[in-house]
Amino acid sequence: MKHRFIAATGMLIAGLSACNHEEGCMDPNALNYNPDAETSDGGCIYGTTQHVPATYAFTDANGNNTVSFEGQTIRLEMLEEMTTYMKTAHTSGTAIDGQTLKNGYANHGFNWTDAGGWGMAGSGKQLKNKTAASSGIADPVVQACFEGLMEDMAVVSANTVAGNDNGAAGQAGVVVSTTNPSKKYLCSAKGMEYTQLIEKGLMGAVFYNQITGWYLAEAQMNADNQNAVDAAGGKHYTKMEHHWDEAYGYFTTATDFPANGTHRFWGKYAHAREGILSSATRIGMAFRKGRAAIVAKDYDTRDAQIAIIRKELERVAGGTAIHYLNSAVDNFTDDALRNHQLSEAAAFIQSLKYGHAPSVTIGQVDALLAALGNDFYLVTLTNIATVRDGLAAYLDLTGVKNQL
Repeated sequence: MKHRFIAATGMLIAGLSACNHEEGCMDPNALNYNPDAETSDGGCIYGTTQHVPATYAFTDANGNNTVSFEGQTIRLEMLEEMTTYMKTAHTSGTAIDGQTLKNGYANHGFNWTDAGGWGMAGSGKQLKNKTAASSGIADPVVQACFEGLMEDMAVVSANTVAGNDNGAAGQAGVVVSTTNPSKKYLCSAKGMEYTQLIEKGLMGAVFYNQITGWYLAEAQMNADNQNAVDAAGGKHYTKMEHHWDEAYGYFTTATDFPANGTHRFWGKYAHAREGILSSATRIGMAFRKGRAAIVAKDYDTRDAQIAIIRKELERVAGGTAIHYLNSAVDNFTDDALRNHQLSEAAAFIQSLKYGHAPSVTIGQVDALLAALGNDFYLVTLTNIATVRDGLAAYLDLTGVKNQL
């Protein structure tokens, strides 16, 4: 394999301990709401922050809309179309073109469907230049990893033959589920499913990174919050408001989330974990409350919501990885389903590297991936349990790891 997406170093850190019992304000309507509090400390604070709307809708004093995240909508549409294209290779005999896929990644000559009429081709927006961006500069090593995956996927797909689903241990190709033959996935000779590694990988390296490590970071939150960017040109938002909106747009493009916006990417997976983690509700509320706080220039409340968003997105990523590790155990003897689920789990674990001030360090992520191994045909139930239990301990999810 050319890529280093799953490359990892070190050994799984042992001796993980559960977090201490935590007290705090348990009222979501309070300014100092603590979603991790298990008992109330009686210290809820109710301030003068602007009313928090039921949907992500904000206007200025003249009633002008101040919310805009068109660039983020375009990037979500790009990844969705790229994923649709990649999935065509799950049918043996259907080849994808590596350069075409890389063109989509860089928005250079890709034939976008652009069903929403966003002007994707001429927008200048792309996924590549936002990949693992630190201080606004994309990481060329991580970019190369994704492009290597795209090239490898194209080569493998070109070598498949219609009607011959021969993917197996040591043989790259389409692997068919033995329990549900309608489930087919293009995998490497080591069982890595390309579509999941690229799609879920870019969810982490672009969307998650941009939300938590860029737009909600101190530098972007120190932007001007007094003047409209360009009221005459219809940009009635301040720079700080706009940065917050852009973070929201990478999470979901639905202003009424979670009533809508639960069909793809982080909005989808937050909603999927809602019953156990309440993440969709917490993230949606934190985004609305933080935006209202920016309008009211209540920056302490804004910063409290940033902490909630970062923590809850980390729990969504880790909780979703645990979910797929559990599913891989349930389907352990089915190569196709196990490979598919482990590929998703690995990509979500990898995404934890791109969070801001995370509970799991980069070294710990590498150790978890090393424990999982880079050949899913050789993985053992013990490997999977070790990674699941370690990840759950890091994120204080031990009590729900079996239910995720």
